[in-house]
Amino acid sequence: MGDTQTLRARAENPMLKSLALLLACCFFLPALASAQVKPAALFSDHMVLERNMPVPVWGTASPGETVTVTFNGQTRSTTAAPDGRWMVRLDKLTAGGPYEMQIAGKNTVVLHDILVGEVWLAAGQSNMAFTVSSKAQFFAGMLDEDKVITAANHPNIRMFTVATVKSLAPQETVSGSWAVCSPQSVGAFSAIGYIFARELEERLHVPVGIVTVAFGSSTAESWLPREALLADPALKPMLDRFDALEAFSKTHSHATVGEAPPAPEPLNGQPMPPSTILRDPAEDQHEPTVMFNGMLHPVIPYALRGVLWYQGESIVGGAAGVELYPHAMETLVKTWRGLWGEGDFPFYAVQLAALENISNNPVVREQQTKILALPNTGLAITIDAGDPANVHPKNKEPVGHRLALLALAKTYGFRIEDSGPVYASMKIEGPFIRIRFTHTAGGLVAKGGSLTGFTIAGAGSEIGQHFVDARATIDGDTVVVSGPQVPHPVAVRYAWANDPAGANLYNAAGLPAAPFRTDPWDALAAIASQFTGR
Repeated sequence: MGDTQTLRARAENPMLKSLALLLACCFFLPALASAQVKPAALFSDHMVLERNMPVPVWGTASPGETVTVTFNGQTRSTTAAPDGRWMVRLDKLTAGGPYEMQIAGKNTVVLHDILVGEVWLAAGQSNMAFTVSSKAQFFAGMLDEDKVITAANHPNIRMFTVATVKSLAPQETVSGSWAVCSPQSVGAFSAIGYIFARELEERLHVPVGIVTVAFGSSTAESWLPREALLADPALKPMLDRFDALEAFSKTHSHATVGEAPPAPEPLNGQPMPPSTILRDPAEDQHEPTVMFNGMLHPVIPYALRGVLWYQGESIVGGAAGVELYPHAMETLVKTWRGLWGEGDFPFYAVQLAALENISNNPVVREQQTKILALPNTGLAITIDAGDPANVHPKNKEPVGHRLALLALAKTYGFRIEDSGPVYASMKIEGPFIRIRFTHTAGGLVAKGGSLTGFTIAGAGSEIGQHFVDARATIDGDTVVVSGPQVPHPVAVRYAWANDPAGANLYNAAGLPAAPFRTDPWDALAAIASQFTGR
């Protein structure tokens, strides 16, 4: 059979016709998919958009394709870049809804049930990821979770939970969807994010959206981009070590942990057995950049009011890591603010709760207070909301409540107390030390009985830097501290322990005093030997 006859026979063969059609579709489908206008994952049904500020909307389309976004009387058009990305910015929006959004190019996408209100990012490690229901996560479940779930009929609260991804390179998309708050859905919500949103909605009377971006045991530096670490001489060694380990893992596919350069360990971590097969370092949430790349980068610059942050149990590098932690956090806050381009948006963090473990030690809590040197920041004190035996305490209600107090007072201008007593100054009065506080809110209170939780130290060779239990009494807006063994006191500490059981100083607003010390001594050196992290 000649070539012409062969071609004609093949063309007339039904099986070959079907195969040819299938192959043509396979080649055509990628091109067709690239032509589809597609908004980023956060722009989907039931989303909440931020009010009173410009709102970016972005996604992908064919290079050069015209994309038009229509929302609540506004129409914005742009042209997709050569890489297919596009973005428009809506003018300031007014709280309300539900609305629809139309995104049109060669195809049209219509998004439904959109609200405009307040949007906050809830970020950090497992205590922020901790869900309302114990059925959603094995380590989670609030106190009285059944009662909380039954009452969770708040359709104007929505939450987008970013699926966990760790990555060596910045990702462009995330998985997740907006969930409308109801007794059926709230169990999978971040407990802290939900309590915070519930209180904001009750006080502001506008919709509230929470974007949860959190993963267990992640470090602060894991949420930083490569560029920030490269530019910082103090943080760059973390990145250099990570790059060296990553390069080693790529060239030693069956190497063991004992053969590889050392990996980071959290303060209370135990080294992996040397015979363990080395995993990809990019899958380790203790390494720099990996959480930022996989989970946060695709969310930027979704318009938001501010950030809620719960992290600090996971610090690597032993005593040196604890010393570096405030700088890492300062870099994180400044970097995130720069990437969002909204100015110094609010950043409210949670101070670590009580836990009988070196990860939750008083020096780390003190390091966490240094974030307050940055503008528009706050720290929720949760020393009384812990569990001495559980790094994931179930008492999340006061945590979300105290973050909400910070937001209501500092961001929204409510005239309410947003903190418990905070150490202001001390004065030695013979055998006594008088402590003054800010945030007394109508008076100091010893909750549940006599005031406890104070220790005192004397001068020179008498006792030196050795602290002993002290007597403490409330005198107006001050506390007077003394100790029978310390006739010449020089310093006082309060709630200065991993789990300061019995510390009971509050203000009249029912908020606990922040742990503090009056001395300038090197508290880190005294406990450095307890850290096991490299």
